[in-house]
Amino acid sequence: MPGSVEVLTDGTTVRRVRFALSLADGEHVAGFGERYDRLDHRGTTLDSVVFEQYKNQGAERRTYFPMPFAHVVGGDGWGFHVRTSRRVWFDVGVRDSDRLVVEVETDAPDAGGAVLALAVYDGTPTQVLDAFLSEVGRPGELPDWVFRLWASGNEWNTQAEVMRQAALHREHDIPVGSIVIEAWSDESTFTVFRDAHYTVREDGGPMRLSDFTFPADGAWPDPKGMVDELHDQGVKVHLWQIPLIKMRPHPKGQVAADARAAIRDDVLIREQTPDGRLRPYRNRGWWFPLGLMPDLTDPRAARWWTEKRRYLVEDIGIDGFKTDGGEHAWGRDLVYLDGTRGDAGNNTFPTAYAKAYGELLASAGRAPVTFSRAGYTGSQAHGAFWAGDENSTWDAFRWSLRAGLSAAACGVLHWGWDIAGFSGPVPDPELYLRATAASVFVPIMQYHSEFNHHRKPARDRTPWNVAELTGDSSVIPEFRRLAHLRERLVPYLAEQARRTIASSTPLMRPLFFEHPDDPESWTHDLQWMLGDDLLVAPITEPGKADAEVYLPEGDWVDVWSGEHAEPGLQRCEVDGQKIPVFARAARWPELKPVFAV
Repeated sequence: MPGSVEVLTDGTTVRRVRFALSLADGEHVAGFGERYDRLDHRGTTLDSVVFEQYKNQGAERRTYFPMPFAHVVGGDGWGFHVRTSRRVWFDVGVRDSDRLVVEVETDAPDAGGAVLALAVYDGTPTQVLDAFLSEVGRPGELPDWVFRLWASGNEWNTQAEVMRQAALHREHDIPVGSIVIEAWSDESTFTVFRDAHYTVREDGGPMRLSDFTFPADGAWPDPKGMVDELHDQGVKVHLWQIPLIKMRPHPKGQVAADARAAIRDDVLIREQTPDGRLRPYRNRGWWFPLGLMPDLTDPRAARWWTEKRRYLVEDIGIDGFKTDGGEHAWGRDLVYLDGTRGDAGNNTFPTAYAKAYGELLASAGRAPVTFSRAGYTGSQAHGAFWAGDENSTWDAFRWSLRAGLSAAACGVLHWGWDIAGFSGPVPDPELYLRATAASVFVPIMQYHSEFNHHRKPARDRTPWNVAELTGDSSVIPEFRRLAHLRERLVPYLAEQARRTIASSTPLMRPLFFEHPDDPESWTHDLQWMLGDDLLVAPITEPGKADAEVYLPEGDWVDVWSGEHAEPGLQRCEVDGQKIPVFARAARWPELKPVFAV
């Protein structure tokens, strides 16, 4: 808007720039990365900084995965991207209803030149997203198996327990495509299986499987044999990671050698002391406090770090990594190896983290399947994501779905969430099965549970544990039905994911993408299109016997009854665990077998 630009300068350096973009009546503003509280941000304030918000993201309005990018929908159709990795604040029509005010941290000489770049894209939401992805990077194709059920529990912390859980999936006829093992390592190096015997490598260099022996009575007596057996069962295996060298309690053995080598080889993020010296950065977060942090934005340092994990892929056969905890770079005083300071570098770290592990997998002939919760602009091109840590509540259910829809609007393709939450008491059967039914129709379907300090009863989110703790015998057969539906849906998901990559039309698609001028797209903001041909309306409140569903213009078929449905508001019965799903009539003959009971 003319005259809206303001500059904060000390005469030498421009510290901040503020400007306003015009908002017309009836325009909605969506995007800003993965956002939990709402889809339309008009009338709110927010910022773009990677933040480790442990649970309650929707209430706290913080995110692991921000982007200074948004769609403006409902008028002429446009969007914008603030081309910066620094913190940005947005006032979306709060102070002045017709203004979207943007304030950006900068660090540029006050010499009269440009200090900030803003991209503005015209067109439909798909055209806007396509232009944005052309600039920052597009998602890549991952194997079809990523669309099968993922399963994990933080207390699956021995080989015996992992294999027991895999056997229970087979016993209950619940097909699983991937198992994520979180508590596998010594939780110090994040490279060595717990209880393994080996000689400390003092130079901190990479090892091979032949460097380890595994005691028969240890937690992991035969990691390769375990992975081979799971592969024979058609199950992929992923290992949990954290991008830190653990320094509390005081390190010993290999982790101490790794810390010395990391300092000697200069592969760490540093921090600047008040007197101007540089020293290794020590993690300021509550999780793994004081840990050393490799600079994964630097190619040499990233290779130093990932080569230590190569034997896991090449010798043991690991299929992917859960790249957790990418939010630990905190503070303007951080200094990266290329000289970038924290205010410009911290948001970029999680993107580099997933990229580094993806490159390791690709160099070993594997698909670059990483599973991250943190990200930023450019992360779209690197692996899969989940919505982060949440409680088992109906609020968290709604927050997570909005997170997925807003992430999809920003070009994130492979996205999922912990079905019905991973923390706190086990969800009741209604929440668990309603959440499972919705998760069938998101790109990544997976369940997970938090560490419960080995207290009994276990809080696993497996259907058999939920059934046992709640006494509801319907949980297992209902989950089985939904898991088999998901298996039949995989070819459609893979086909539509390829279309997403080619066209930039999201796989999990908010209704406003195809109907930007339809106000019902915003009234029913928890409905979505799954690809071109399925409309999904999850049940996100307890005690519902029916639901109001909005069908946009088109010819629709109820997938459960096979009956044609007219556009407009529909009242649908939701007995059992079937949620309203409609198919485009033209595609129904091909999709009908997917929904056969």
